[in-house]
Amino acid sequence: MSSREAVIVEAVRTPIGKRNGALKDIHPVDLSALVLRELIQRTGVDPGLVDDVMWGCVTQLGDQSSNVARFATLAAGWPESVPAVTVNRACGSGQQAIESAAHAVMAGAYDIAVAGGVEMMSRVPLGAARAAGFPYGQTVLDRYGVDQLDQGIGAEMVAQKWGLSRQRLDEFASRSHQLAADAIDRGAFDSQLVPVHAGDSHLTVDEGLRRGTSPATLAKLKPSFREDGVIHAGNASQISDGASAVMITTPEKAAELGLTPIVRLLAGSVAGADPVMMLTAPIPATRKVLARTGLQIGDIGAIEINEAFAPVPLAWQLELGADLDRVNPLGGAIAVGHPLGATGGILTTRLIHHMREQGIKYGLQTICEGGGTANATIYELIE
Repeated sequence: MSSREAVIVEAVRTPIGKRNGALKDIHPVDLSALVLRELIQRTGVDPGLVDDVMWGCVTQLGDQSSNVARFATLAAGWPESVPAVTVNRACGSGQQAIESAAHAVMAGAYDIAVAGGVEMMSRVPLGAARAAGFPYGQTVLDRYGVDQLDQGIGAEMVAQKWGLSRQRLDEFASRSHQLAADAIDRGAFDSQLVPVHAGDSHLTVDEGLRRGTSPATLAKLKPSFREDGVIHAGNASQISDGASAVMITTPEKAAELGLTPIVRLLAGSVAGADPVMMLTAPIPATRKVLARTGLQIGDIGAIEINEAFAPVPLAWQLELGADLDRVNPLGGAIAVGHPLGATGGILTTRLIHHMREQGIKYGLQTICEGGGTANATIYELIE
């Protein structure tokens, strides 16, 4: 049996809403349905041909419980025959959904798959799942000799290990806002955005951007996790709302449907690392995916590494030796937010549109995840 390729033919996202902002009154099922309908409108594909919908969502409680993916397809008006599944690999859930869908296409199990994700953190708050129980179990805590696993403390540990000062972190955070502002002002996101107009909710651009952010303004903020710490609200990702969706198929099926592929999924990897420091697994995940492709970091023309906390991309960059100018060239989650389950699809959407517009051959995406895992994916532009 000949090997099959997986290609992305379209990728869309909502603008990212800030916590309790413009999107707060929209149900996550309805926000998901918005990007699903847009995907069909842009491609002209009969939704009944979709073999499966794989949807990232991290906090699967309340409005996001009971397989939000299935109800999203129904809300989008798709045929009842289209199945759907909700995926949780913490902050990498959307990216894992895309990789799993691509794997199914490559294996011949699916011909057309849709993947992406949603998170409405205004409606289902960060930490709600942990508040409802004891997710780690005492055995895991005893193994590592700690009384909790905390991402904020992990970020402090990363900053300390790689010698990243508060000044350096705040400079990177300010860069994120500046690059995001530049991207918004030149219309870099316009072609990928699905404007949201629902009831009193209206949003056409990423909402979290704080223009004029500088190391001087960030210096006024108090540390969030340690009194003498370097991590604060201004150099960490924003709590946000959003949704994203991509369509994945084979080159042959795309041609049959009259669609033009944007990128092929060249390779993907997942890796684990120290769950106490928690945020360093993008480093081994990137090394693994580079090894699978035979590429060097210098071959990668654009990189999206989720800005969960400023030390994450900076430590990664120091370890991999990447050109910082190629890292998050459109800003990142520090500037515009991190709607957990949607972020994987948002980063893919941003990355592949940027690759197409700039003629960049290889793009890399990686996300650190709660529990100390990470996904890394390399996309190749289809000329």
